[in-house]
Amino acid sequence: MGFILISNSLFYKINNESEYAEATGGAFCPLTSKYVRPLFRFKEVAPDGTAKGSLTIDAADQYTVLFSSCQDGVEVTMDVRTEMYNNVRLRDGGARRNYLPVGLVPLPGIYAAASGVYAVFLAAWVYACCVRHRATAERVHAVMTALLLFKALKLACAAEDAWYVERTGTPHGWDVAFYVFGFLKGVLLFTVIVLIGTGWSFLKPFLQDREKNVLMVIIPLQVVENIASAVIGETGPAGRDWLAWNQVFLLVDVVCCCAVFFPIIWSIRNLREASKTDGKAARNLKKLTLFKKFYLVVVCYLYFTRIAVSAFTAVLSYKYQWVVKVAVEAASLAFYTFVFYNFKPVERNPYLYVGEDEEEAAGGQLELESTFEI
Repeated sequence: MGFILISNSLFYKINNESEYAEATGGAFCPLTSKYVRPLFRFKEVAPDGTAKGSLTIDAADQYTVLFSSCQDGVEVTMDVRTEMYNNVRLRDGGARRNYLPVGLVPLPGIYAAASGVYAVFLAAWVYACCVRHRATAERVHAVMTALLLFKALKLACAAEDAWYVERTGTPHGWDVAFYVFGFLKGVLLFTVIVLIGTGWSFLKPFLQDREKNVLMVIIPLQVVENIASAVIGETGPAGRDWLAWNQVFLLVDVVCCCAVFFPIIWSIRNLREASKTDGKAARNLKKLTLFKKFYLVVVCYLYFTRIAVSAFTAVLSYKYQWVVKVAVEAASLAFYTFVFYNFKPVERNPYLYVGEDEEEAAGGQLELESTFEI
């Protein structure tokens, strides 16, 4: 029994050794593999039950510390404290410990910059809602303001979390604030998508029962998703039920992403049906066009941040994992910009106000729009 250090790029060779030993009827123990570097074995434990070891690595790579037991049926309990860090050379010739992985070193600056961008975004949005267009601001705009606030706070906490981890190895409580604001941001993001998808407050003053049911499903699921996210982030693969929590997180996230599409689809269908009866072709055409764009943007945003990013992470070198974070934040900023720009409070919103001279021209085009199906 003992602890070993292994390069992530050599895991497949360990698996090959294990499979070969099993096929030939031999025994295999990772502690004896030439592809691992032992930290210490249990036979080196002092009489008082303690042991301490350290290892300096010169070859740059991504490494994992593992506990290996080659004695079947033997259970072991222990308290373990590990430190893994990179020595960063300073200009004066000294060195400083950096506890962040090489691929995540730029994170504090990235998150701080993103938080600043959203703070400016929030200030501009508050000015638009509370000063410039206060008379036309709707209740949904207050919810959108809260979303921007918690997004900025989440990123600020992420920056502080990464900064403290980089220098001390622990987040000093900033991880708690990060998860709290992340939960509030997650709930509000899906809520805003649902409310805009239903046209609440700027198209109609109330929600139908089926739309309320969507919200009642999404909010509890967001609680579960954020609990799963916290467990995954704070335990790691060696934690009990870590894999199960990953599966819960993925399942809940997929359900939430699918649920938000229903209100948008219902609104598109309602607008298409209304165009055939109320005689307001141009107005319905513009509303329909906007909701189609909103639907497509939501699809692209959720697809990119859930699927494309995962595939990108799998093929990207460990040295450039920060690029994934930049891509996610850039996609989020583009999505927020589209949503907030198109649904901002303005007088005579071009999607809600239409002159009578446009009605006749829009009638024929609306007939063509009916071919758009979801």
